[in-house]
Amino acid sequence: MDGNQQDLMIAVPAGQVTLSDRRTQRRWSVELKPYELARFPVTQAQYAAITGARPSTTRGDQLPVEGVSWWDAVRCCNAWSRRDGLPPAYRFSGAEEIEWDPSADGYRLPTEAEWEHACRAGTTGPRYGPLDEIAWHRDNSRERIHEVGGRQPNAWGLHDMLGNVWDWCWDHYDPEVYGSYRVLRGGGWFDEHWSCRASVRRRSHPTFRVDDVGFRVARSIRPEWN
Repeated sequence: MDGNQQDLMIAVPAGQVTLSDRRTQRRWSVELKPYELARFPVTQAQYAAITGARPSTTRGDQLPVEGVSWWDAVRCCNAWSRRDGLPPAYRFSGAEEIEWDPSADGYRLPTEAEWEHACRAGTTGPRYGPLDEIAWHRDNSRERIHEVGGRQPNAWGLHDMLGNVWDWCWDHYDPEVYGSYRVLRGGGWFDEHWSCRASVRRRSHPTFRVDDVGFRVARSIRPEWN
């Protein structure tokens, strides 16, 4: 799992996904072009190879990296892109100012819509399979994090979309109410079953670090590749 990251990316087809927010009772649909998403969450070994850092509370090369902020994740994406000879997806113009270049095919965080579309993998229910078979959550994790890929993948070959660690997404949660807070998706190893659903949204400040939050990388597909 520590080989060329480009070999671990899954092609996700175009489609439409309807997002929802329980707090506001709002629903909205998003049309998506094809893109790629990592088969697994970023591991501690991968993160250390790119950044030289090992921030996780529980150590293990094949455990998901955790204890990383949203800012840590986007900076890692750019560094990873440069290492692999890809154009970085993000431009930094200040300490807390960032722009996403949609034309760049370097590594980046998935959008919230991309994340949910990939998680569902064509299914319409709250989960893409029986929870104990696809996710590490409070009732089966023995209250600890687990190596990536230990549960069954969804129909598109993506592992740990639910449970184990929450994934940072690119999007702001609700700028008018929560300012710079970003979206987290997927549930973690310490979450109850109701948090490990495809539609569940969580929010946190982009500097927040905790032992059940990690990330996985996405890539845009250039039009000429289609």
